[in-house]
Amino acid sequence: MTITGPDARSAAPGQAVVDAAMLVLERMGLTPADLLSAPAARPAAPTFTEYIPVVSALVSDGCRRAYGSYWNRVTDHWGSRRIDEPTPSEIRQLVQHVRANVVPRRNSRGGRSAAEHLIAALRCMYKHAEEDGLINPADNPARKVEKPPRLPSTRRAVADTRLAEINHTAATTGDDPELDTLLLRLHTETACRRGGALALRSQDLDPEQCLILLREKGETVRWQPVSPTLMAALLGHAGQRHAPPDGQLLRYRNGRRITHRRYDHLWERLGRYLPWVRAQQISMHWIRHILSALCPCCHDRHRRASGLAAAESTTSSSLPLFAEPRETSQPPTGQSHCNRNPLHTATADRRHTTLTWVERNFGYAVAKAYAGHTDTGSDGGATATYVRATTHEVAAALAALTGEPHPLATQERW
Repeated sequence: MTITGPDARSAAPGQAVVDAAMLVLERMGLTPADLLSAPAARPAAPTFTEYIPVVSALVSDGCRRAYGSYWNRVTDHWGSRRIDEPTPSEIRQLVQHVRANVVPRRNSRGGRSAAEHLIAALRCMYKHAEEDGLINPADNPARKVEKPPRLPSTRRAVADTRLAEINHTAATTGDDPELDTLLLRLHTETACRRGGALALRSQDLDPEQCLILLREKGETVRWQPVSPTLMAALLGHAGQRHAPPDGQLLRYRNGRRITHRRYDHLWERLGRYLPWVRAQQISMHWIRHILSALCPCCHDRHRRASGLAAAESTTSSSLPLFAEPRETSQPPTGQSHCNRNPLHTATADRRHTTLTWVERNFGYAVAKAYAGHTDTGSDGGATATYVRATTHEVAAALAALTGEPHPLATQERW
């Protein structure tokens, strides 16, 4: 029996339409499942002026300081554009523009750092846009722009006599030599970063155990051993300059907190008195990585050659670089301390590197903890977790370095 009526008329064309649609999908290389899994229409992307403040409010203070000026430049150039409009080529053009117009600084290297930071700032913004569903990860233009490769660092070891010149000049010039020598001693002993020193508070000092709490980049926190001499100087500084317990410790004589500018002024002044400091672009970060790490057998010789004793007598309130050496640390049989450290030579231009010296004498794990480096997936694998150095081992390295006993230094191995 043949069915007639509306049902028959609607069924026949419906099947024909389906067949035609399937044929079109087949030719397009699609299936009905592809249509069902297609993403819903995205909302219109915001402009850079609208979205950058959102991202800036979400990131950490350190990230905001690093990327804020570059986000401002992006807003100046593309403020009214939607964030999904720029292409990788346009980003490269902006990078070249920023690099060509960068403000020249003492340690400038042709704008490479500005280019790297601009790309990193854009990647950070677009990463948040991906997470907010504003762009597809495959459409992220910042991912397709390569950062300029970093050049090898120009930092190197500083000769004993040169380091002595830095300390002597800091102790005998400027409007606050007590503050400047305290900064040099703090960075010398702890290898801390500028941010860690500026974040130090009075309540972060543990005088009984000679420990200070350092809060540095990446929101890392660590207890770092310091010598009794440095601890006494920090306590005296906090008391004399009226640092509140929960406020910044390092201050000017009038009680005002110091900033990064104090470091800039210090090294600008040292560069005026010591032309080689300006020429080599030496900064406090050199002191973090490249310091005069003395073993006991070299200590007296260094103090006589470097003139530290004269600097100490000139400014009684300034800090010496190191105290008198201890005699407890002995080299292996038939081997001198200088031979243990390949950087210790008999030449007048003897160079010493703190972290290298710590690694040679106390092992990689202690040097890593001394520097405040955190574990990463590519750094030693799971083994690094189990051989992590303790605070007592770092204290033992510090005691050998400074020549002062430390309350946490263990005596079993050293």
